[in-house]
Amino acid sequence: MRVNNNFSKSVQFDKTNAYNEVLDYIDPELTNVLSKLPRNIIEKVEEIRLRNGKPLMISLGSGDYFVSKNGTSVLEPTNCIHVTNKHVLKTFQLISNYSIYSIEEELKYGFVTVRGGHRVGVTGKAVYGTKGLETIRDISSLNIRIAKQMIGVSNNIIRFIIKKPNTVYNTLLVSPPQCGKTTLLRDIIRNISNGIDAYNFHGIKVGVVDERSEIGGTYNGCPQNDVGVRTDIIDSCHKHEGIMLLLRSMSPNVIATDEIGDERDIKAIHEAIKAGVRIISTVHGDGVEDILNKPKLRDIITEKVFERIILIDNTHGVGTIKDIVDGVNFKSVMS
Repeated sequence: MRVNNNFSKSVQFDKTNAYNEVLDYIDPELTNVLSKLPRNIIEKVEEIRLRNGKPLMISLGSGDYFVSKNGTSVLEPTNCIHVTNKHVLKTFQLISNYSIYSIEEELKYGFVTVRGGHRVGVTGKAVYGTKGLETIRDISSLNIRIAKQMIGVSNNIIRFIIKKPNTVYNTLLVSPPQCGKTTLLRDIIRNISNGIDAYNFHGIKVGVVDERSEIGGTYNGCPQNDVGVRTDIIDSCHKHEGIMLLLRSMSPNVIATDEIGDERDIKAIHEAIKAGVRIISTVHGDGVEDILNKPKLRDIITEKVFERIILIDNTHGVGTIKDIVDGVNFKSVMS
């Protein structure tokens, strides 16, 4: 039986509220214009981009648009709001709560997470010290990504992941960029952490390595996204280090992480599996053949480590489940 699955049918928190949350971190002069955008546009905004000396831009699922002076979205940069250094500086001050020192550790990774789980990408002048990249100064661009958690997007496919008695298959989510694999991963974590009454599945302990703060959206030590009641998160940590840390300290039943690929990640996954811990992760790719062509992933796939491989694309909207295959024989389990 095929699963007709995409994210348009999921339940999510109020999109307008999420948009208004990020406006609190933007220069009031720009906020005055951004707040005038029509509601149907506001609900679709995924990113707000401030580039010093360039037009103010918003990104929707359908593409990029400029923001006009009267608060409309347009395709051509005429009669548009232009971002100045003052706008960038004021916005950065609001994001850092007027204390760059409080966010310097995050800046090393090129982004800052703010209340609500929204993530702000930062570019400017990289400053190096004896230990490598220390911070970013003379900020030139800010990319404010609006967090919109989608609850329930894994409900239709969770039965292919859970395994009796009360455990899960080692699972790999595969998709091209911006097709929803992180969104799906987050909801899988929530489901298996809370438990699923419909399948008599009791919640299990999940350790999450959230290297880029995209899964939990942790702010001041508290996940802003619902990742379940039995979930522990190590935030802003390299995947291979985070996996080993969780193994040593949190006794997880499952470790979940995003976008594996580094040789050290693969080694850490092997260590987790040897310890009896299940793995759920994601990777960029267009399908099984594509990831088999990636040297650092080929071995772990051919070793049959992942028992379920979920293939995602956007052919019928973001989060379309193209197929779910058995990681041992590479045959579909959905038919």
